[in-house]
Amino acid sequence: MPELPEVETVRASLEPKLVGHRFEAVEILDSRLTRPVDPAEVAAELVGECVAAVDRRGKYLIVRFESGLVLLIHLRMTGTLAHSRNGAASKSHVRAVVRLDDGSDVTYRDVRRFGTWLVLRADELDAYFSARLGLEPLEPGFSAAGLAERLAGRRAPVKAALLDQRTLAGVGNIYADEALWRARIDPRRPAGQLDAREIRVLHRGIRRALEAGIARQGATLRDYRTPDGSSGSMQNEFKVYGRDGEPCLRCGRPIEKTRVGGRGTWFCPGCQR
Repeated sequence: MPELPEVETVRASLEPKLVGHRFEAVEILDSRLTRPVDPAEVAAELVGECVAAVDRRGKYLIVRFESGLVLLIHLRMTGTLAHSRNGAASKSHVRAVVRLDDGSDVTYRDVRRFGTWLVLRADELDAYFSARLGLEPLEPGFSAAGLAERLAGRRAPVKAALLDQRTLAGVGNIYADEALWRARIDPRRPAGQLDAREIRVLHRGIRRALEAGIARQGATLRDYRTPDGSSGSMQNEFKVYGRDGEPCLRCGRPIEKTRVGGRGTWFCPGCQR
């Protein structure tokens, strides 16, 4: 599933291609993308809208229009957005196509069909996100103290707490494992048992793991691609994720795999005690 670094890469790539351009035509080919709203109704709302900005909140892409409407796109497991000219984008698993006023297309593909498109007014965004998302881990306001407050008293394993989007927005399975390795914290530890020093190193580990992912344009394990069709390279630099049996890059002990909160979890039994 695309996480914060992948979604931020998509946002940064699409922003210069969308801002200032108008949606000339919108075709939504899958009713699941907008349910329970009729896809024809959503398409009609978007036609003629001019893009003012492309933002991100957690794993959501936010396309802001000059009219005050916003389009929220969540890629879920296998959603991808491609920008192309002359109909050059892939035709398989296409769920929506937007034709821009410069003649280019933005194509939304989704193999598993879990992604969503939702049109809201800008003044509805705060209420929508406040019910679903917690701290934004790359914002200047994200502090160790704020993280400590979110984890205080939590009996759930720290890995599960990090995956809770109401705790941290945008952190998923890959970057939670990578952050905990950087912090030398066992993913099975109860979140509320971390002391102040551990919270500080975890805070730093979260930021460094996410920043590394963004710098490498995300991780391509299967479906994820950038809007120009290229792959990310973060998968070539994982410290623990997917590396069970391989030596830890810090201490040499074999990486182990377990399950935490129902998710496959990789950690070093030597470093993360």
